[in-house]
Amino acid sequence: MLIAMAGLPGAGKSSVAEALGRKLAAPVVSVDPIEAAMWRAGVARDQPTGLAAYVVAEAVADGVLGMGQTVIVDAVNAVEAARGQWRSLADRHGVPAVFIEVVCSDPLVHRRRLENRSRGIEGFAEPTWEVVQRLREDFASWADHRLVLDTMTDLSSNVATTLGFLSATA
Repeated sequence: MLIAMAGLPGAGKSSVAEALGRKLAAPVVSVDPIEAAMWRAGVARDQPTGLAAYVVAEAVADGVLGMGQTVIVDAVNAVEAARGQWRSLADRHGVPAVFIEVVCSDPLVHRRRLENRSRGIEGFAEPTWEVVQRLREDFASWADHRLVLDTMTDLSSNVATTLGFLSATA
């Protein structure tokens, strides 16, 4: 199974992905550390490193799926092209692609989380609230069936909801 997280920066995607990965013993492939590694390796920030990070994440996820394991992709996945990338990869492996959109329904809490977070990704500058607001405006509507989690609900409840959703999907 390929589980693709989606949602705005700071909404709580990575926290849900990591907790879910621990429960499922599934690796989490996260786009942000991949992009930061490219910058640390000397790839200029004016290059399309965001797209390249998605391509690298796809290659890693492809290897995991090729071993018959579930993989969790942690990325914003704001546009249809990104979502299609994960559907195509899952189709190539004959496994379901499951989308989990993570939102934070309280904008004040969302902003505070974003402004106070420190994920320890060397070389990665966290996006500002203004950048998140622009992303929100450009976030493509969904055609895919998906689970929507609100991180105003506690993490353990969201993970339990996700596990139930996954068992019904598999």
